Amino acid sequence: MALTDGSMRVNRNNGVTYLTFPVYDSMKNIRHCFSTRLGGVSEGIFESMNLSFGRGDSDENVRENYRRLCAAVGFDFDGIVFSAQDHNTYVRRVGRKHRGNGIARPRDMESVDGIMTNESGVVLTTHFADCIPLYFVDQKRHAIALSHAGWRGTAGRIGRVTVERMKEEFGTEPDDLICAIGPGVCRSCYEVDDDCAANFRALGEIDHERCIVKGQNGKPHLDLWEINREILIAAGVKPEKITVAGICTCCNSDELFSHRASHGQRGGLAAMMEMID
Repeated sequence: MALTDGSMRVNRNNGVTYLTFPVYDSMKNIRHCFSTRLGGVSEGIFESMNLSFGRGDSDENVRENYRRLCAAVGFDFDGIVFSAQDHNTYVRRVGRKHRGNGIARPRDMESVDGIMTNESGVVLTTHFADCIPLYFVDQKRHAIALSHAGWRGTAGRIGRVTVERMKEEFGTEPDDLICAIGPGVCRSCYEVDDDCAANFRALGEIDHERCIVKGQNGKPHLDLWEINREILIAAGVKPEKITVAGICTCCNSDELFSHRASHGQRGGLAAMMEMID
């Protein structure tokens, strides 16, 4: 499985490679991307577009990587707002007053795995290295969201939580949402233990036979892409309005950071999205 095998467009600008969804590329008021590890200044295990602080890379390198990615995609570096991920399901509303949160100044929040806004110029930014990025766009009410779905967040139905929070804050109707499920670890690569799999067998809205399968050694494998897709559908999102990237971070660890492939010796990727005037 290569980057070009999925449902995302591979973009290259000024030496930086990043991925986008064609469905969002066609929207004049949406700017977005999913990063790759190509085009930055970091070295060693962080080579080269590391977008994660606190893993051993220098802060100066990480900030320069963000500057390069922002310049390539068209984001305003000063508009970045980070999540504060800990594999929970809290989704926070942010706005222009939060610009720079987590990169230009310390984060003012904890335990935030999803962020949403209805203000332009706010660059929502969430972080990944196998977990699943979820993108949400409500064109009718001019609102967007990004959420981080690791196995705990997926089991906690963070996709549904995000839909519900957008309805609470912006009046979003689920069937108006245009959603995308970004790159992450694929089912073939994502072997788990029985205790982990039990969390998903308890989810009533998913097809267990499709989403939880046995590997050749008899251990369960999870399809986090499909599980999140089915959770979104159960939350009211129309199936035809969900795009699945189909790009595995673990299979493409030369181009995408993967926690599994690197045994934790790695940098981090970012999903980014903003509304523009």
